Amino acid sequence: MQEGLRKLITIPLYVLGFVLMGLLSGYLAFKILSFSKTVEVPDLRGKTLVEANGLLIRQGLYLKVEGEEYDPIIVPGRIVRQDVPPGNKVKEQRGIKVFLSKGPKVWAIPELTGQTLEEAESVVSKSGLRVEKIIRLHSNSVEKDKVIAQRPHPDEPLGGGPPQKPQDIMAHRGLSLIVSSGPYETVYFCPDFTGKTKDDASGLAEKLRLILEFAGSGERVRAQKPKPNALVKSGETIHLQLEGG
Repeated sequence: MQEGLRKLITIPLYVLGFVLMGLLSGYLAFKILSFSKTVEVPDLRGKTLVEANGLLIRQGLYLKVEGEEYDPIIVPGRIVRQDVPPGNKVKEQRGIKVFLSKGPKVWAIPELTGQTLEEAESVVSKSGLRVEKIIRLHSNSVEKDKVIAQRPHPDEPLGGGPPQKPQDIMAHRGLSLIVSSGPYETVYFCPDFTGKTKDDASGLAEKLRLILEFAGSGERVRAQKPKPNALVKSGETIHLQLEGG
């Protein structure tokens, strides 16, 4: 009976000892991991893969190339971005993900002359560029709010080619547009159209950049509004009543 009792006591002791050993092993593993050295992530932007790998190895880290991205500044093949910002602290033996530059995109400058400003801005936005400056000039030949000229011109390529200074590349991405403000508004005394033929009145109005609106079916002007010598502006409408109207 005593032998059986000893066996019943011995089995739980073995189990207890096994549990304690497991807890002790887990605790020791946790302590070892918690004492891993913390290191600072170096700045890899603009570095070649060889340069970046050397910097990371010295810190007990390793390199992981994740892909490529377009960039107007960083030379193709060099690192443009890293997943952990430089200066951050991480544990040793961690992989740092990086993306390599594909260089700038090759941009095509759209032809904008003759388009309205609203149309031009929409086209520019879809091209990945931007309107940086708008210069307005009066023009007798181009309608108001239409593009007279642009800079750079459509035949000037953007992107590609040898590396340029960042400020040069960014300057090229902005377009300058010269936009018509329409003709100057000239103020003068309204001429006397009464007694003139329809053709003569139209010829005079064209020279003065006035718009005529005729009423009636005759060939000569009988009355007008505004009256002769009233102040009018270029582009204003003059209402003429023809004889027989």
